Amino acid sequence: MKYEKKELQPEHLEELFKVLKDRFEKNQKRHDGLEWTKVKAKLDSAPDKVWSLDKMEETGGEPDVIGYDKKTDEFIFCDCSAESPKERRSFCYDLIALESRKANKPEASAVEEAADMGVELLSEEQYQALQEIGNFDLKTSSWLKTPAEIRKLGGAIFGDRRFGRVFIYHNGADSYYAARGFRGLLRV
Repeated sequence: MKYEKKELQPEHLEELFKVLKDRFEKNQKRHDGLEWTKVKAKLDSAPDKVWSLDKMEETGGEPDVIGYDKKTDEFIFCDCSAESPKERRSFCYDLIALESRKANKPEASAVEEAADMGVELLSEEQYQALQEIGNFDLKTSSWLKTPAEIRKLGGAIFGDRRFGRVFIYHNGADSYYAARGFRGLLRV
């Protein structure tokens, strides 16, 4: 789905910041030691990133700060919805997989949808780190950034949490399921 990048209206922007601030304050364990005022200052200077956060929110991701990269001076936002974002499910992995399907094509692919939103898919390591700060994907699963050697063979990886453990699996990249979506990561 191609998103038209539009400047957010002041009222909409104010509401988005309120939602993000409330979520930030209610979930301190995700970003212990970080201050909302510093996050907000970064957001104020990055309207393109705010647009991406709005798309994350709009599609059910419930984005929140999950870390800070001292080397790059960036806050790291991630979709923190309990399950894979509802409006980003039933997608195959990437455009090559989407185009290879002859019948019953899904609406879109996770990689292209993420790029259209201005976010990236989580790597295996990032997904494991996210699972350390909460229990995510107990009923759903999320496509993950797939290593080239796996993708070259027609596969893609995804993760979920079952039986109190995080699992990383593989599937054909052209597969899609109503319970599999993707989580986005955004650096601001």
